[in-house]
Amino acid sequence: MSTMSAPSQRLKATAVTGYLLSLALLSTWSVIGQSSYSVAFQYGLLIPLLFPAVGLLKGKPYTHAWSGFVASLYLLSSATSWWVYPQERIIASATIVVLLIWIVASTYFARSRGRELGLGLKKLKS
Repeated sequence: MSTMSAPSQRLKATAVTGYLLSLALLSTWSVIGQSSYSVAFQYGLLIPLLFPAVGLLKGKPYTHAWSGFVASLYLLSSATSWWVYPQERIIASATIVVLLIWIVASTYFARSRGRELGLGLKKLKS
């Protein structure tokens, strides 16, 4: 594998930071949030957040590309909670911000690193 350029390294670091902060905030929110669900069920809802962990930490462009789909589920949940539960707006706002950082940085990292490695969709011959 070729060495990673400085912009790609910054994007990867930003994406991983957003991911880890999202993981921490969502875990904390499961404990302190106003919910009628059991703590075990709430932590069970965090399991999909762990699926892209290895690929994100290793800097795999494909994992960064599809991890945005996982993050968007939590983004939708956080935005809904922000709207429905006014008492949770501070943690919901913080979660929305770090999820957006994760999504945007991962998208641009996948694009940048994919170009460095020569990955991409092949054009069909007519």
